[in-house]
Amino acid sequence: MSMITERPASNPAGQPPARAADGPVARRDVRAIVSAYVALTKPRIVELLLVTTVPAMMLAEGGLPSLWLMAVVLIGGSLAAGAASVLNCYIDRDIDQLMRRTKRRPLPAHTVSPRSALVFGLVLAAVSIVLMAAFTNLLAAALTLAAIVYYDVVYTLWLKRSTPTNTFWGGACGAAPVLIGWAAVTGGLAPAAWGLFAVVFFWQMPHFYPLAMKYKDDYARAGIPMLPVVASTRRVNAEILIFAWLTVLTSLAVWPLGLSAIYGVPTLVVGAIFIVEAHRLCRRATRGEAVKPMRLFHWSTTYLTIVFVAVALDALI
Repeated sequence: MSMITERPASNPAGQPPARAADGPVARRDVRAIVSAYVALTKPRIVELLLVTTVPAMMLAEGGLPSLWLMAVVLIGGSLAAGAASVLNCYIDRDIDQLMRRTKRRPLPAHTVSPRSALVFGLVLAAVSIVLMAAFTNLLAAALTLAAIVYYDVVYTLWLKRSTPTNTFWGGACGAAPVLIGWAAVTGGLAPAAWGLFAVVFFWQMPHFYPLAMKYKDDYARAGIPMLPVVASTRRVNAEILIFAWLTVLTSLAVWPLGLSAIYGVPTLVVGAIFIVEAHRLCRRATRGEAVKPMRLFHWSTTYLTIVFVAVALDALI
């Protein structure tokens, strides 16, 4: 605006200078659009998935896989996870606008059109599957496709909106990258791969239920039957504790499957802390005290990161 008003005489036709239209304002618009498309892919979720994929690949290899294979799987996995998230945003655009936590996402904020988001998600999905099929193997590509379809069709379209067990049944999607990474290295799936899959699968309940507790009113407003919305505090506490214990016990059950104390000791320590935090949250909820659900939510992320870093270190050393 200032460039246009400060130099009216420089343009006899009365039109604003061309550089004003495609200068800083245009660059800001481009950055905003790019940021919106990136936001659709939910980068934080992508990061967490990659944290589990690379260590699984290293354990499958018994060391460091080829850098080319790791690059392909990381890029393909990131594109696949991003595609699943974009399509999730497309499908959930009706409920996202009702929830405070999600109403600023690109679709409810009208930064990106639904059609553009759908095309973007489908393109990302296609590229990821082709990349995995061309440069890894058919099993890894098939698992990648299955994870995208399961997350967006089975979980987002059906389970999320129809049953309070949606988090449990949807847990397979979040754990799939472990199997994909293992399959990319070996072309098959070993007991250790399924063990790490089970760790991530069980972990998702004590990880997500605290988030659902914090945003309970949001989910209720949107008509989404997350467990904390439709079940008693006692039921929610029971599931948090059951799955926290299953997570830790499964992580220890993986120890004899080709791993050493380099994995076992830190996993035991952080597992104990994880259990303590889960019991602390449930105890507060039972007593009617002010709960701090995000404490367990954030610690669960730290727990999973440390466990899989331990997997990677064990494979290297």
